[in-house]
Amino acid sequence: MNLAYYWYEAAYAFARPARTVTNATRYAFSVPVNPLSHTTYGRTVSAACELFERSTRRYAKPAFDFGEVEIEGRRVAIREREVWTAPFCRLIRFERQGGPRQQPKLLIVAPMSGHYATLLRGTAERFLATHDVYITDWVDASTVPLSEGRFDLDDYIDYVIAMLRLLGPDVHVMGVCQPAVPVIAAVARMEAMDDPAAPRSMTLMGGPIDTRESPTEVNRLAQERGIAWFRRNCITRVPFTRPGFMRDVYPGFLQLSGFMAMNLDRHLIAHHDMFQHLVAGDGDSAEKQRAFYDEYLAVMDLTAEFYLQTVENVFVEQLLPRGGLQHRGERVDLSAIRRTALMTVEGERDDISGVGQTKAAHRLCPHLPDDLREHHLQLGVGHYGVFNGRRFVTEIAPRIAAFIERVDAIRDGEAGERPAQRRPALRPALEAVA
Repeated sequence: MNLAYYWYEAAYAFARPARTVTNATRYAFSVPVNPLSHTTYGRTVSAACELFERSTRRYAKPAFDFGEVEIEGRRVAIREREVWTAPFCRLIRFERQGGPRQQPKLLIVAPMSGHYATLLRGTAERFLATHDVYITDWVDASTVPLSEGRFDLDDYIDYVIAMLRLLGPDVHVMGVCQPAVPVIAAVARMEAMDDPAAPRSMTLMGGPIDTRESPTEVNRLAQERGIAWFRRNCITRVPFTRPGFMRDVYPGFLQLSGFMAMNLDRHLIAHHDMFQHLVAGDGDSAEKQRAFYDEYLAVMDLTAEFYLQTVENVFVEQLLPRGGLQHRGERVDLSAIRRTALMTVEGERDDISGVGQTKAAHRLCPHLPDDLREHHLQLGVGHYGVFNGRRFVTEIAPRIAAFIERVDAIRDGEAGERPAQRRPALRPALEAVA
């Protein structure tokens, strides 16, 4: 059995006394009543202690905490409300206390790839002014008791379909990175069943639809190692200190180590810069880096079955573009997508989902009319910049909003509406929740 999780817990426990001493030292050298706190020496000691504390800290799940956002020139309070729940996910609506009432519904499917949904805080915030925004808040697998059962790729697709049925049929869905595959699979299954709740549009951003296109180091690693290596080296069991005791998971700290290793030089430089800012007394610059790493270093565990299925089906076997992906024993046929409009977004410098991997969705959906599809390649951005940052706010998001507006105009302008149809059953438990 892989004991990585137990060693991780032990290392955290052993570091606790050192953290206590370090925190006390940092406090002593940072309080204004200590004359040394006003010297370079005092700030150096305090900065070193802070970096040690942050390097050994266990980061808690961040909060969205929008408070207020500006909508149509005035500040509007935002309240989070849970509108749907299942063992491994909550669906959150960002309710606006005042402001426009009738705006397009947008379901943002956040990645289930180690980080929490709050990684998309900037994504959600950008659309709050123009859309009625919902987001999937995935649950840390280590907090879900074994009695709640498994969660695999089929369940993920079930969850997406259940949420679309709850919000549809006038909802637009956005899959950011990893969810691109289950989102397009869910839409294909709904279209194949002629489900009236199929979304009006789906926007896929930096997702691994066809990893044969411009393979990245992540794709090559999966191909070279094979699924047996990942099962042997990446899967461990939740220790007794957590509610999900004995559940097999891919732990967040292993996922984070992979993220960090891909750009280790950047992270070392960033922490060196933070140290220099603290020594120089530049609190504003240091605070920006604190905020980024508070988010980036907060990670969650994934169920082993979901992780291994994703690696095998998406990255090793590449079943979706080859036509072999199945959901509950039924083939996922992307050619069934005829009504749900498709927009794909890629980043020129994306080192996780290479250029062309997301765009491949258009080739796999041959029956969509040209006026219901669009592709955008954003120059000068990497994977993170596809859904966050200045260029996302000023260039990518306006294109997505315009696409959604165009699709709504087309659908609203269609002559007559299709007669209401009975929704085909999915899974009784999820259908009842939805």
